[in-house]
Amino acid sequence: MTAGPEEEGSGRAPETPARLAPRHSLLVGATLFSMFFGAGNLILPPLLGAQAGELAVPALVGFLVSAIGLPVLGIVSVALAGDLPRLAGRVGARFALVFTVLVYLSIGPCLAIPRTASTSFEMLVPLLPEGAPLGAASVIFSVAFFAVALGLAMRPNRLAQVLGRVCAPALIALIVVVVVSSLVAPLGSAQTAVAPYDAEPLVHGFLDGYQTMDLLAALNFGIVIALNIRDMGVERPGSVALEISRAGVVAGALMLLIYCGLGYVGVVTLAAAPGAQNGAQILTAAATGHFGVAGAAIVAAIFFIACLNVCTGLISCCATYFSETFPRLGYRAWAVGFAAFACAVSNLGLTAILAFSVPLLSALYPVAIVLVAMGLLHRACDRVPSVWRWVVAVTAVVGVLSAARDALAPGAWLPIDALPLADLGLGWVLPALAAAACGAVWDVARSRRGRA
Repeated sequence: MTAGPEEEGSGRAPETPARLAPRHSLLVGATLFSMFFGAGNLILPPLLGAQAGELAVPALVGFLVSAIGLPVLGIVSVALAGDLPRLAGRVGARFALVFTVLVYLSIGPCLAIPRTASTSFEMLVPLLPEGAPLGAASVIFSVAFFAVALGLAMRPNRLAQVLGRVCAPALIALIVVVVVSSLVAPLGSAQTAVAPYDAEPLVHGFLDGYQTMDLLAALNFGIVIALNIRDMGVERPGSVALEISRAGVVAGALMLLIYCGLGYVGVVTLAAAPGAQNGAQILTAAATGHFGVAGAAIVAAIFFIACLNVCTGLISCCATYFSETFPRLGYRAWAVGFAAFACAVSNLGLTAILAFSVPLLSALYPVAIVLVAMGLLHRACDRVPSVWRWVVAVTAVVGVLSAARDALAPGAWLPIDALPLADLGLGWVLPALAAAACGAVWDVARSRRGRA
């Protein structure tokens, strides 16, 4: 529709829409789901279901809280702040830079991006000819995989058109095939829970959610989702923040349904795969039990699409942030550099990457959780700004000490082990609450002294 005479003569630009149409909101939410849902999201729920067995429900509830609840809250918290550097900047400019860079590197070229290629390749191995040289095949696959992901990431503002319209529906459809087949004809029944789920299944399920890395990803995905929302015509900062939050809710709802389905697959499949060590083997056993060799191809396709989606989204997010923060190199140069580095790391193998991930996530996740919580309560926390610094500092110290011990001297005793909840991996919780109370008291007392 053309502008009317009043609009043409007024010199005013036509108003941009305040919000997306419902179908566009669903599209953006499906895009965010595609960027979230990768290897860890596929592997962890079936393994949890298989090992928790009769206690799968409380274990899955804990997992859903950390794997869905925290990321959705993270999306909302960052949307309210504007972006992760602004949220972390409430602690301090130097902390904001260091923490943001560490998060981007961990969910990007150092850990999560390489994991997408190595996991996809491991699912492809059963389909390779017998005697094929796995080392050479891994290199060829990873180069081709990252070439495709890099090509898609070169247009970050158009990811919704590819990931939301094509990849997300294809991924969901393939997962539904596997889940429905297990619902209609389960291969077994729930087994007795094994360690660590035989004691405190809720807490251990919650800690398992760390391994998805989705909270760290949630702190960063908004930067690319915002580009796609603006490309659809919504420009006002408040409206963009609202649409990012709505996309988080849509993505969370999709993940909720799929996690529950995959967890159920694990519960009823362990009897058919008694030696399974990870969720990929359980999914493969479920699919091949129902569809034979075609089942292995279905699972390989699921992992390939999921990992390609996440790899594309992560390359785009990391390159966008680093090109804006360190503009001496442009977006394309950062994207190519990250893809090349991750391609090399991916050939170290999935086992080596996962072994490195546990201590790193144990150090970063508690800080991310308290940042998200304070971001949601930013109006109260901003009245006592010392709370930001005190809580983050205390949480970081406890988290880093615990992670360093787990990486360098597993089983060694540290004074932080005497903290409440430390035996559950949550030793940082009460120190963080105490730091918040002390910071608030400090600021209130200082304010009263200033008025006196």
